[in-house]
Amino acid sequence: MEKEKAFLLWFDQLERKDVAIAGGKSSSLGELTSHVDVPVPYGFATTACAYRYFFEETGLYEKIKTLIAGLDVDNSAQLREVCARVRQAIMDEEMPQDLQDLIAEAYKELGEKVGQADPFVAVRSSATAEDLPDASFAGQQDTYLNVKGAETIVAKVKECYASCFTDRAVYYREKQGFDHLDVALSAAVQMMVFSKAAGVMFTVNVATGDDKNILIEGAWGLGEYVVQGTVTPDNYTVNKATCEIVEKNVNAQDIKLIRKADGDCEEVVVPLDEQNEQKLTDEQIKQLAECAKKIEAHYGCYMDMEWGVDERDNKVYILQARPETVWSRRNKENGAPKEEKKVTTDRKVIVKGLPASPGNVAGRVHVILDPSHIDEFKEGEILVTEMTAPDWVPAMKKAKAIVTDSGGMTCHASIVSRELGIPCIVGTKSRGEAATTTIPDGIDVTIDATHGVVYEGIIEEPKAEQPAQQVVAAAEYFPPTGTKIYMNLGDPELAEKYATLPCDGIGLMREEFIWTTYIHEHPLYLIKIGQPEKVVDQLAEGIRQVCQAMAPRPVTMRFSDFKSSEYRDLKGGDEFEPNEPSALLGWRGASRYYDPKYIEAFKLECMAVRKVREEFGLKNLNVMIPFCRNVEECEKVTKIMADCGLSRGKDFKVWLMAEIPSNIILADQFNKFVDGYSIGSNDLTMLVLGCDRDNDTVSHIYDERNLAVRRAIRHLIEVAHKDGKTVSICGQAPSVYPEFCEFLIKSGIDSMSVNPDTVKFTKKLAAQIEQRIMMDALTGKGRQEVEDLNW
Repeated sequence: MEKEKAFLLWFDQLERKDVAIAGGKSSSLGELTSHVDVPVPYGFATTACAYRYFFEETGLYEKIKTLIAGLDVDNSAQLREVCARVRQAIMDEEMPQDLQDLIAEAYKELGEKVGQADPFVAVRSSATAEDLPDASFAGQQDTYLNVKGAETIVAKVKECYASCFTDRAVYYREKQGFDHLDVALSAAVQMMVFSKAAGVMFTVNVATGDDKNILIEGAWGLGEYVVQGTVTPDNYTVNKATCEIVEKNVNAQDIKLIRKADGDCEEVVVPLDEQNEQKLTDEQIKQLAECAKKIEAHYGCYMDMEWGVDERDNKVYILQARPETVWSRRNKENGAPKEEKKVTTDRKVIVKGLPASPGNVAGRVHVILDPSHIDEFKEGEILVTEMTAPDWVPAMKKAKAIVTDSGGMTCHASIVSRELGIPCIVGTKSRGEAATTTIPDGIDVTIDATHGVVYEGIIEEPKAEQPAQQVVAAAEYFPPTGTKIYMNLGDPELAEKYATLPCDGIGLMREEFIWTTYIHEHPLYLIKIGQPEKVVDQLAEGIRQVCQAMAPRPVTMRFSDFKSSEYRDLKGGDEFEPNEPSALLGWRGASRYYDPKYIEAFKLECMAVRKVREEFGLKNLNVMIPFCRNVEECEKVTKIMADCGLSRGKDFKVWLMAEIPSNIILADQFNKFVDGYSIGSNDLTMLVLGCDRDNDTVSHIYDERNLAVRRAIRHLIEVAHKDGKTVSICGQAPSVYPEFCEFLIKSGIDSMSVNPDTVKFTKKLAAQIEQRIMMDALTGKGRQEVEDLNW
């Protein structure tokens, strides 16, 4: 019999081109089974032809046409009432006996093929318009898990047919322009995976469009709780090219959905000793990533997949796969949507969560805990709820933004929000506080869904004054360079102005400017008078401005490096600062941070950094330790930082200012405690040559190009690189002396940080030098070094 006329087809008889015959889900399961080398539970599917046969034989088409006439889907009450009547009309009809017999016979044959009598199966609905690259109907119809017995299977197939007219499905079809009576439904009857862990995965970062990694989410039990957003799953990031695990975030899980031995499913409490465990082994994560790569390669587009790990044999199965619907149709050349930068000095964080759909908006909160109150939701409000389900789509469509207690990056709220282009934050409970209990109903808030933060009040962005006349000029071109060109910055208010410069980030952010411009008071004095929060809040705000203006480019902030004479100039400083004959070589930098007299002040600096990274969600912030005289000091300071919650990791780097000869000589030992170095060429040159550059008597001796200084720098680069550490320089020499810039690049320096006014010049200079080096290597006729730079 021709496929188009068949009432039932096995998975290996179906291909992805058969969407009109068996719907997106069933045809995709057929494609995976027939053409992709990944493990897929076997099964069969009733066809669209069978669905239409049922409707024609029972006269349902005319009944439904009458029921939905004049339906306004934006009227939630009417939508709910009409859809309920349509579903009841379908359930009241008897399925034709020949179709019942065919399904029962196929179920029996499935058991024979897999060697199980009356096997447990999942019955999944598959609409003929779902899972297309340009229209996602996924999740609009129902799925029934862990069912057995021919009569039960037949009943569930009919329930799938009825679910074609749920509120969510009708609303979605109406908005997408599909005729309700043209859409047909297939039911996929698939062997049940007894999932001890399950979830979803994408071959593209669904929040940003970055396709270098595979995103996997998993939770204990059946995958329905991940899709529904009932639990906050673990999320794993895997490099697509190498299948190496890039990042793992393990979230606590206290409940799970499991199959019952005699059929159906139930919610149970996760044992205490499993609640904080990683849901997948590293090997299983890599197995899933390999499957994802095969599926994406076969389909030729980004893919959205569901998976399960069977408790009986720990085998990984792919339960379904469909084209990802947002980034697959978005113009990749445009990249991810650009976030709006908001500048303010008053930001009170209410809750934090996962940034599921990026964007920045402000508005009034409407907390809804019970679906029966959806009708009360108004256009332009911010929806705050425990979780969303497909029935919530009409309300979600009206929302300016969405915030949920539970869920992960691929839960229902996340997927729908991204498709609708609505900013969304999910899983707030897993990041500290549940949104529904922390955000009062009716208040105004600002949503930074790019970083997963909800602020109290409406934060407005100041508008820069526009010049009366604007001159249009041709865009200036800056060649890409292998050597990163960073920028030095002090005043946070200049960050927006300089953010457009062709720099790769901030290599040196001087914290001292915030003290002298905004805080004005000595940190120990503020602690004494009971206002330590002023230090944290003011520092955090200044740092935030820079990090947000430069995002996603990295910002490296140097911890305070005032000399005692400069600290004394701050209000209250006289009481806490010594009088030193040589402040340049005195109580400064790292030696302060662990000193019992100053340690509490340093902890405030750490708290400010943590606030920017965790509360404001700006993970592009890294730090640098200045003037660290010996390895023991470095170990002490990094331990204090770790105790304050600032431990080195994949997205948080700790650099060391290399400005003392001991930093160079003992670099092999300093390497253990830092991720890289930034050469402070000013102090390093003074201390190598033993001269004060500000002393006119000996200033003529001061020169960063001195052979002793250059030997020290090359030695540091070699020793740092042996342990995989990076080296930068934040003095002015590279932008002042082209030959010194050439020396640095030939020595293999990773980056150079220069003042804003020399960024463009240095960028072009570095490009010219790198091109010259390549030409010299190609021709073999380059200039030879005339000095021995080896130490």
